[in-house]
Amino acid sequence: MGVLVSFLDEYWSHLLGALVGFVVAKLFCQRVFGGERKRRFSYDPARRLDLDEEEWQDQDEGTSTDPLSVEDTTEHIPYRLQRYKEKEMFRRAVEFYRLMDDRRTIRMFSDEAVPLGVVETLVKTAGTSPSGAHTQPWTYVVVQDYSLKHRVRLIVEEEEEINYRKRMSATWVKDLEKLRTTWEKPYLDHAPYLILVFKQAYGVGPNGERLNHYYSEISVSISVGILLAAIQNAGLVTVTSTPLNAGPALRTLLGRPANEKLLLLLPVGYPSHNATVPNLRRKSLKDIMVVM
Repeated sequence: MGVLVSFLDEYWSHLLGALVGFVVAKLFCQRVFGGERKRRFSYDPARRLDLDEEEWQDQDEGTSTDPLSVEDTTEHIPYRLQRYKEKEMFRRAVEFYRLMDDRRTIRMFSDEAVPLGVVETLVKTAGTSPSGAHTQPWTYVVVQDYSLKHRVRLIVEEEEEINYRKRMSATWVKDLEKLRTTWEKPYLDHAPYLILVFKQAYGVGPNGERLNHYYSEISVSISVGILLAAIQNAGLVTVTSTPLNAGPALRTLLGRPANEKLLLLLPVGYPSHNATVPNLRRKSLKDIMVVM
């Protein structure tokens, strides 16, 4: 102990200088080498919201710091909205509500054919959705080939069985029992179409450069909401399924690029003649709306 005290007494000034130098050097390095990362993303919290940690690191390495500005290149034109008298406005609102109130999630599908042109129009309608900076960060992959649909089913069921047996909590599985859902997904074979919805984490420019996307997951979710309304309006049904942990394998199967991540899988078609749905009740207006 005496030796240590003597050492500190003699060299304390040198140790203090070394400590101060270390702190200064660390702050300098953070400012110089960490500044680019901060500048690149601090202006846009939306991008971090949309990215998994792996995607976040990947974008940090290559995303352009100068996103394209549509304001500089897009002409603005007059907008004219068709307006309705109050009575007609109310009638249309009630009519659309009743149409959507009849919408139900269906897991029992007929294999009856649906014209491809109808599905194309449904996807085109989903594409009218707003999106962050009008980046339109969605890809709708429509699968109609039976053998490919069956391969999708095998991939999904393999992961879903593990989900139900190991990954999902007991409470989660218990909550699903009333809906009579299991890891088996025969409707993936039966429905005439499977629509797999991919989120584009970033865009790719004409020269291969990466383009920023903003609020991409929220944007895609809004687009899918419009798709659900379009499906109901066309007299068809679907179920919004989230193929947990099956995304990478399905992306590979369908040959989708690295910037796309699977969000949802929607079988689309007619309900089977013996289809049933749970006798559920939706929340009332007073439970979902607050007027101030």
